[in-house]
Amino acid sequence: MVPAESNTAVQTGPVRSRSYRITVDNGRESFFALSIERVDSEDAWLMSDTAVALENVR
Repeated sequence: MVPAESNTAVQTGPVRSRSYRITVDNGRESFFALSIERVDSEDAWLMSDTAVALENVR
């Protein structure tokens, strides 16, 4: 992995966010994910995820 480089001279474009809930293992596990993306760039994005067992949610 390469560390991120900061370039404050570049102006940022508009961003969009999307949220996801992914269920696996026949419903035993759920994964929640958040994506934040710069609309005008395929290289500027952030994805975060968290795993939660369903028995902990109920």
